[in-house]
Amino acid sequence: MTLYQLGNGKTFYSLTFGCQMNEHDSEVLAGMLNQMGFEKAESENEADLLLINTCAVREKAEQKVLGKIGELKKLKEKNPDMVIAVGGCMVQQEHVANKIHRDFKHVDILFGTNNINRFPSLLEDVITKGKRIKEITQDDSTVFEELPHNRENSIKAWVVISYGCDNYCKYCIVPYVRGQQRSRKIEHIKKEVVQLSKKGYREITLLGQNVNSYGKDLGNENGFEQLLEELEDINGIERIRFMTSHPRDFTEELIYKIRDSEKVCEHIHLPVQAGSNRVLKMMGRGYTRERYLYLVDKIREELPNASITTDLIVGFPGETDEEFQETIDLVKKAQFDSAFTFVYSKRSGTPAAEMEEQVPEKIKKQRIQELIDLQKSISANINQKLEGTVQTVLVEDVSKNDANILTGRTRTDKLVHFPGNKSLVGEFVDVKINHAHSWTIYGELTNF
Repeated sequence: MTLYQLGNGKTFYSLTFGCQMNEHDSEVLAGMLNQMGFEKAESENEADLLLINTCAVREKAEQKVLGKIGELKKLKEKNPDMVIAVGGCMVQQEHVANKIHRDFKHVDILFGTNNINRFPSLLEDVITKGKRIKEITQDDSTVFEELPHNRENSIKAWVVISYGCDNYCKYCIVPYVRGQQRSRKIEHIKKEVVQLSKKGYREITLLGQNVNSYGKDLGNENGFEQLLEELEDINGIERIRFMTSHPRDFTEELIYKIRDSEKVCEHIHLPVQAGSNRVLKMMGRGYTRERYLYLVDKIREELPNASITTDLIVGFPGETDEEFQETIDLVKKAQFDSAFTFVYSKRSGTPAAEMEEQVPEKIKKQRIQELIDLQKSISANINQKLEGTVQTVLVEDVSKNDANILTGRTRTDKLVHFPGNKSLVGEFVDVKINHAHSWTIYGELTNF
């Protein structure tokens, strides 16, 4: 039996935790399994292979994953032939991989973020030799091309432009589990996007831990701007998005590139994390609040209709009440369209976990609620300005709650709900906005 016959007549089911990069990795793993003959199961109970792709960004998420892995023991007892594979960022941490290997005997395969390309061979050893395997490679220097994908969406696609991160923010585990930055070559990215356009994809999102530093490891200081220019001319792709940006490396040249582009969307996710210069310095972010607000003002000047979203952390070690109020002040000045808000929690293996002056949980909860209430009000005010306007929306799907309601996004990444026929999925339509709230926007078709 060859490698590509191992899955004939068998099914797999995957559970993905974490960020868009993890979602992309799961699409690659699913593509590999399809090549091996596996078909996707409807549920984990029906699968011959259960694949769990883990996240290590927060310890609470890690505990949730460990709890889920523990629950699978009963499933394995009911079906001893089921193969359970656990990969991703959690497993890339040697001490976590050792714990799972030791305490969860029902897990057959453990593989790290640098071993995805090896997954078919690891699975072959488990199926044909009955082995339990733990393989975590620390060498992160190789960028593998031409890996298969089984994409979850047929309209928009993730396109990875770089792996890893060189920033080493004091609270973040990512550089330790995904390694240093490795950029893909422009010709390989362009080839992938051309293939997507031929398959009918209308939108792509360029992924990297820090897209703004794309190409610098290849000696190209203006690599990201050059990449956007190269992708602009690919027929069929109508929208180009990217995430995530880092304020330290975000340039005025990039703002001009977005302004002059027909396809790069006017939505910029620009994580600020905190509004205090002292806290930003302790975090190792590499910019000041003044520089950040300058960028926001420049974006508003050159892209007046752009949406700006962000990430915010409250309760970083040593953050005082006055410094938290600096974050509140920055949010009021920046007027973000929306924000992902987080309470700082210790992450083993990061410098911040060892810092003194950890902020009490009670204070962190008070601060996060004040921040959420403020951002909710700002988001509502911004969205309500859309009422009565007509927005071009790429129809992405049918609502999970109502088969007669479609959902799609504007160029500025606003999610809009509106009545329509499912035949419109994948099309661009004009929608008049009738009602807009903090998180939900409703409208009606104007051109059908």
